[in-house]
Amino acid sequence: MSKTMLITGATSGIGEALCQLASQRGYRVIACGRNQEKLDSLSTLDNVDTIRFDVTDEEGTRAALANVQCDIAVLNAGTCEYVDIDAIEPDMFHRVFAPNFFGVVNCVAALRKQLMPGDQLVIIDSMARLLPFTRSQAYGASKAALHYFTKSLDVDLAKDDIIVQAVAPGFVETPLTDKNDFDMPMKIPVDEAAQDLLKGIEKKSRNVYFPTLFGFILRTLNLLPSAAQRHLCVKMKKSMKREN
Repeated sequence: MSKTMLITGATSGIGEALCQLASQRGYRVIACGRNQEKLDSLSTLDNVDTIRFDVTDEEGTRAALANVQCDIAVLNAGTCEYVDIDAIEPDMFHRVFAPNFFGVVNCVAALRKQLMPGDQLVIIDSMARLLPFTRSQAYGASKAALHYFTKSLDVDLAKDDIIVQAVAPGFVETPLTDKNDFDMPMKIPVDEAAQDLLKGIEKKSRNVYFPTLFGFILRTLNLLPSAAQRHLCVKMKKSMKREN
């Protein structure tokens, strides 16, 4: 019997690529997003059903997912904005945290009662949480908060034998990264990211990083003392300014 995989943020980027790949691999996919046109297109694929809702809407999320049963929930919806340190905009932090953190909380709350032993919660954070990168105060903080939430969930859901997986992508070719105006080392195509993600899901790895080499490098740098991390990131910022 094929497994059912729910994917939020399925109308673009990694979520859309995973939706296509998982459906090809025989999963029954429930594609979730806000873009009805994209959802209609995804619904033409074999094994794909769709649900339209906004993860930042708590009541709307509860209503949309109230009767959903899935073996794997991939909570992927998110956004990215960068901070102008000389004109900090608090509203922008709210815009970033709303889908990246609270959107995941809303989905977990909506799905909690339906989760059964052996089910998987796959939560997408980012390697940006590993170092204090320039202009990343909103995005990096939202993903760091999300990672802590994920790890704490893993502790409290262990009694129910629910598998909680933390996924940290690096740079992936998506509509979000297309907006970036800086060099993105080891950036990978979205199809490759989807393959790496599905592999991690199927292995039931508690921690998934891709691309692998970039993940190894950043996790190693994350082990440095905070002063060394600061020094490195200040140098990176100066280098970016020179290039621009």
